[in-house]
Parts: sequence; structure tokens; C-alpha cells
Amino acid sequence: MAVSRYDQRKNFEEAEANAIGTEYLRADILPPAEAAKLRDLLRSYLDQRIAFYVARDSGQIAQINAETARLQAELWSGVLRALTAQQTAVEALVVSGMNDVLNSQGYTQAAWWNRIPVAAWGLMGLVAIACSLLFGYGERYTSGLALVLPVIVSIAFFLIADIDSPRAGVIRVLPQNLIALSQTITAR
Repeated sequence: MAVSRYDQRKNFEEAEANAIGTEYLRADILPPAEAAKLRDLLRSYLDQRIAFYVARDSGQIAQINAETARLQAELWSGVLRALTAQQTAVEALVVSGMNDVLNSQGYTQAAWWNRIPVAAWGLMGLVAIACSLLFGYGERYTSGLALVLPVIVSIAFFLIADIDSPRAGVIRVLPQNLIALSQTITAR
């Protein structure tokens, strides 16, 4: 469960970078003034999304989420203002792309909230305790082999907990795609 959720978080980070990058390119469809403003907003939005992935402090995360929501509202209203009275299919691409940008953030947030349930942790703990007790009861030798199962179970639990904790631990989702996009955009 933890590994599939880790993969899901990585996939959504990639999808988010793709959506932002595509919308950045589609800004060329808009009139020059609106396109420049949209690109500036997308750069700021991209910075907030990168900050979301690297933040660990809950106060900082709350600020990032508030700024992200503010930027999303500006991005959406900016795209709507740029539409002409006679909307074309090309303009619809810009609106659709912005919708993808906004949706991708929601999918990412849902993936970060999706964790192993407490009941599953309890069940895994009970199984580990039962296995250790049965192994200890069946062990007739007083060698160090009696420690092998508890150590292996402890390491497995540590890895599962670490992978399942997106903001803490050793194994974290790094925003590699978002950072690469940021470097590409600032180079333009």
C-alpha cells in the first residue's frame, strides 16, 4: 500500500509539472499583455508548488496552501478575462489547460492525504507481535537467532512508515519534474 501511494505521489508530481508547462506554452495563444501576466502568475504558482513538496512545517504548509489558493483564483480569473466575446476553439485550449493545472493540484493533495489507515497499522502490529511470540516460543536455542524476526519486522515497519509519510523521514517525494520545469521556464 505504501509503495503504491508513493508511486502515486510521484506520478501526480509529474502530471502537475506537465499541466503547468503545457499551460505556460498555451499562454502564447492569448494577447501579449494577458499572456505575460499569465506566465508571471504561472511562475509564482510553480514556485508555490515546489515549496509544497519541500515544506515540513505545518505552519509553512498552511501559508503555502493559502498562497496557492490565491494564485489559483488569479490564474482562473486571468484566463477568463483574456477570452474574447466570440470564444474560439483555440481559446478553449487555454481554459482547458488551466483547468488541468488546477485539477492536478487537487489530485496531488488527495494523494498526499491518502495514507495507510490506522486499522491496517494495528493489524500489522498484531501480526508482528503474534509472529514474534510464536517464533520465540518455538525457538529452542538461546542464540541470537531469536532477534532476527523482531529486527526484520522492525526494519520493514520503519520502511513502510517512512514511505507512507510524505513530509517526514528519509524517503521523500522530491519535485524533480517541477524543479526542471522551473529551470526551463526561467531560462526563457
